[in-house]
Amino acid sequence: MNLANSIARLVLVTALVVGACGSDDSQGDGATIPTPDPIPVEPPEGMELVWSDEFDGDTIDRSNWTFDIGGWGWGNGEAQYYTDRPENARIENGLLVIELREEEYDGSFYTSARLKTQGLREFQYGRMEARIKVPAGSGTWPAFWMLGADFDNESDDPSKQWPNVGEIDIMEYVGREPDLVLGTIHGPGYSGAGGRSKWNRQEFDIADDFHIFAIDWDAEGIRFFFDDDMYFEIGPEDLGDREWVFDQPFFFILNLALGGTLGGSIAPDLEYPIQYYVDYVRVYQPISDGVGGG
Repeated sequence: MNLANSIARLVLVTALVVGACGSDDSQGDGATIPTPDPIPVEPPEGMELVWSDEFDGDTIDRSNWTFDIGGWGWGNGEAQYYTDRPENARIENGLLVIELREEEYDGSFYTSARLKTQGLREFQYGRMEARIKVPAGSGTWPAFWMLGADFDNESDDPSKQWPNVGEIDIMEYVGREPDLVLGTIHGPGYSGAGGRSKWNRQEFDIADDFHIFAIDWDAEGIRFFFDDDMYFEIGPEDLGDREWVFDQPFFFILNLALGGTLGGSIAPDLEYPIQYYVDYVRVYQPISDGVGGG
């Protein structure tokens, strides 16, 4: 093949590649989706898998997940409007992708998603874990957490309102603290800034890779893990005379917020869209335990 033909062939191949990479993608804007090595289901000793979502289908499984919708700040002054559109939450490459977009939408200037298993999958006790890749950037605030199954802030019954139903923050991350994750519980008399929390710093930026965030939860208390290393343990005796409300079923929430009281100032140089990836959510419970499953 002569030089002229070689150059022509190279130009044609380059054009085809660029055209393919630049094809219209109304959902993900052509973002490169990571491909983490699979982690097989390996129940802890004496436990069995009672529920999981591996996000291997083509669409979000509505028998597992529903959505919170709205843009009123969510009690924290957050900037995003949560939708149930595939632009903000979808399955790609075996991952749940929650995508934060900079766009005007129903009075807000950002959109994202907040998925929950409320009324669908609720659990009391066991090991709850998810493999997650959080996004970087100051102002981002992804979380993997749980609320008491009776939660209903519109109820006249105080026991069904936050924080009386209880909240378990298995993982909270804020991009302005790239080496830090938080584990927290909230309940009556210890909520908001008074929640019982543990900061867990690493020697690397957590957003650089996938990590496993988990709790082991039983009648004795809750233990928090980052990549199988326990960094926080709390039980009823640690609350003094405050009520321990973690003896009831809870449901999961996965969301990506922007700004707000914990997310902080939104960096002006953030590049949108911003993706939050979840490889799986799994629940293990003791084999002989009749309490719990969803």
